[in-house]
Formats: sequence, C-alpha cells, structure tokens
Amino acid sequence: MPGARRTAGAVTHARPSPEAQMPQISVDYSANLADAFDRRALGLALNQLAVKFLTVAPDGCKTRFRRADETVVVGERAEGQDLVLVDFQIFPGRSPEAKAGLTEAVLALLAEHLPAAPGRRLHTAVKVVDMDSDSYRGTTLDG
Repeated sequence: MPGARRTAGAVTHARPSPEAQMPQISVDYSANLADAFDRRALGLALNQLAVKFLTVAPDGCKTRFRRADETVVVGERAEGQDLVLVDFQIFPGRSPEAKAGLTEAVLALLAEHLPAAPGRRLHTAVKVVDMDSDSYRGTTLDG
C-alpha cells in the first residue's frame, strides 16, 4: 500500500501515488443544515464524481464534513442564510476542463441533496485546487 509501511515496528513513509492519496474533500456547512441532508450519501456521491472527473482510485477519495457553528453572514444579511462550501485538494496534472466539469457536477449534486429551506437562502460554492505533491505525505495504518 502506498504511504506508510511497517518494518519491525517502525513506520516508513513513501511518496504517495496520486491515485492512492487524493482527493482530499472537505464540506463545510451551516449548522442549520445538520438535519437537512444525508452526509454519508452526499459523501459517497462526491467520491463517485471525483473518480469520474479526476481519474482517481475510489479508495483514494477522502471526504470529511465540518459543521460550521459560527454565524453565516452574506452581504448585509446575517439571518436566513445557509452556506455549503466544498473544497477539493488534488495533485497537479488535471486539465482545467476536468476541474470545471467536476465543479459543475458538484454544484448540481448539492442542489439535489440540499434544497433551500422555506424562508431561507442557500449559498453553495465549490473550489478545486492543486496541492503540493512534493511536500504532501499520508499514511494508512491497519489495526
């Protein structure tokens, strides 16, 4: 397995292959949305889109959800606003078209999984950025 290898109790770190270590996907969402969507279902769907658009191994997709308990302020309105931000961190080498295709597909997916609540406005955004593959390392440890 790329990443960490155990040798007589020691862990060694190998340079990760792009397919095994990415993407790293983070979904930040307003606390008001905590009961409004199935995070596991959305996470699995995000992983499937990453495989399709980024040509990565399914097991390399790592998605986490972070509930933002802070107040969401958009423009001059502090009330009635919800926010979902999805960040993909990937190794360089994907075309601008692949990144744009992923972004558009994720926005459509968010619309399916997260309808705006009555009387509220839902803001969604997706960002796909290249991370530094020279300095990134990851490990996988089995127990």
